[in-house]
Amino acid sequence: MSLRSNNNSEPIFLSVVIPAWNEEGRIGKTLASLSAYFLLQPYATEIIVVDDGSTDATTEEVKQHLVSPHGAHFLRNPHNHGKGWAVKEGMIAARGKLRLFMDADNSTAISHIEQMLPLFEQGADVVIGSRGVLGARLEPPQPWYKQALGRLGNKIIQALVLKGISDTQCGFKCFRAEAAEKIFPKLRSPRWIFDVEVLARARALGFRIKEIPVRWVNHAASHVRWIDYLKTFSDVIQVRDIIRREFPKTHR
Repeated sequence: MSLRSNNNSEPIFLSVVIPAWNEEGRIGKTLASLSAYFLLQPYATEIIVVDDGSTDATTEEVKQHLVSPHGAHFLRNPHNHGKGWAVKEGMIAARGKLRLFMDADNSTAISHIEQMLPLFEQGADVVIGSRGVLGARLEPPQPWYKQALGRLGNKIIQALVLKGISDTQCGFKCFRAEAAEKIFPKLRSPRWIFDVEVLARARALGFRIKEIPVRWVNHAASHVRWIDYLKTFSDVIQVRDIIRREFPKTHR
């Protein structure tokens, strides 16, 4: 389902994909902030919202607020499949030269794209927001136990799959079209660990990954549960095995 299509032949510079599941209380403000930001930009944009089987009024909120100067699109899954599934659908549908996915709660503001653009100009293929590099700010800080679990999870991820990436889970990642088109159609992880698979695929394919510090707003209503942190080890093992099977030459 498309709420509004861009019939203009002007190429899309930036696509923004937003996965949403039961986000009736937050998605409207996020879409309003994106629309206001894009009205001030000189380049063509599109916003793609993927509703992953919401059971609340998310669909109605999206229909009311989804507006873009160039293109606004709404995709809806009848059943919940997971954030990774929703991001995959949106990134495959995207048409931009650059393709960003961000969280529905706007925890990382769209203005961070301004830090990313110079890195793409310098040759990066993937630029990701990070809460683990110098200059990052968490407002307010997460509870101590989430910080501890997050650090443990990152150590496991770095040891098994992605050495050198400070924060794989920040929901603000941007890709050149060429990278997105090679990574996302092959994505197999439907839920939260998909970020790790995405970056592991990018690295295995030889794409250059850069991190930027972000101001990350901690929302108490996050859908990430403590049990998700505890599943990190088994999930990362699954991703490692997927990458080893599909890219055996990179793991000799």
